[in-house]
Amino acid sequence: MSGVLQLLREDLRDFAGYSSARSTALAGEVWLNANESAWANPADADAACRRYPDPQPQALRARLAALYGCTPEQVLLGRGSDEAIDLLVRALCVPGRDGVLYTPPVFGMYAVSARLQNAPALEVPLRDTEAGLVPDIDAIIATALQHRARLVFLCSPSNPGGLSLPLAQVAQVASALRGQALVVVDEAYAEFADVPSAVGLLAQHENLAVLRTLSKAHALAAARIGCVIADAGLIAALRRCQAPYPIPAPCSALALEGLGEAALARTRERIAWVRHERARLHAALAALPGVRRVYASDANFLLVRFADAEAAFGRLLAAGVVVRDQRAAVLLHDALRITLGTPEQNARVLDALATLEPAA
Repeated sequence: MSGVLQLLREDLRDFAGYSSARSTALAGEVWLNANESAWANPADADAACRRYPDPQPQALRARLAALYGCTPEQVLLGRGSDEAIDLLVRALCVPGRDGVLYTPPVFGMYAVSARLQNAPALEVPLRDTEAGLVPDIDAIIATALQHRARLVFLCSPSNPGGLSLPLAQVAQVASALRGQALVVVDEAYAEFADVPSAVGLLAQHENLAVLRTLSKAHALAAARIGCVIADAGLIAALRRCQAPYPIPAPCSALALEGLGEAALARTRERIAWVRHERARLHAALAALPGVRRVYASDANFLLVRFADAEAAFGRLLAAGVVVRDQRAAVLLHDALRITLGTPEQNARVLDALATLEPAA
């Protein structure tokens, strides 16, 4: 058993999982092995949904592998990054023993999945510096070693902090925790950043995994398509712990079409627009009298501190603009997160905030 597979829960290392009717490649003309309907639903015009889908659609898996620079065997498809996070926690963490480390303020599903698994939650808060909200790498390593972390989640670019993590720091954490923990880099917003993907580190660090999603830059949030990229042996083990048919066929078809060359060219254009609007809105917000700070961002959002965040939130709602209230998060008692919209939508944000009282 390879080193990274030693990180699986002991009781799951020889777990075979569920063998579905589509688990084995069989040839035939009349399919009567899965208790499916012999007729399509009246609303299913092309009969695409009568049969159970491919558990891991091979064309989509290959397309994502080519897009992310890995092999298809290193890719596990799932229902967004959320499923991948939950699956990793369940497969690697013995309840009550193996810790899950994350760096608040950060995406909340790491903590939720840890709680559901009764895995000890290990929080190492980001540091609020002149550069922005950055992780304390030395504290992450020390806490993980001291408290038996089995999973370490690093969000890059960070949500809601906005900054990317240098690959040298990812490698530093993975090296320090080799044999003890899987380091998971959540790259949900990577398309909007300049930092290369941590997928390029997989060959040197088998205890590394990367999360990607089609929900953000690729505008397929409702399709719920994400993946975890890791050691092929770990991917195979995770698949055995996954539900039989995680990817609905219509969603798979839509995702494959959305990753065609024409669609990708359009996506790249839109990413460029987001980056342009990010710089423009950052400068415009920073100049408003009621704004205390706008954080640098490598993602498709800006984190903003206000002199009166309640008033800012109310002004935006009154203008029909809904943003993310971050005031309950660690370090962010006066902050809102604003997603970059179209130029017209961004102008609406600025208009709504233009008359806020100045910061004290």
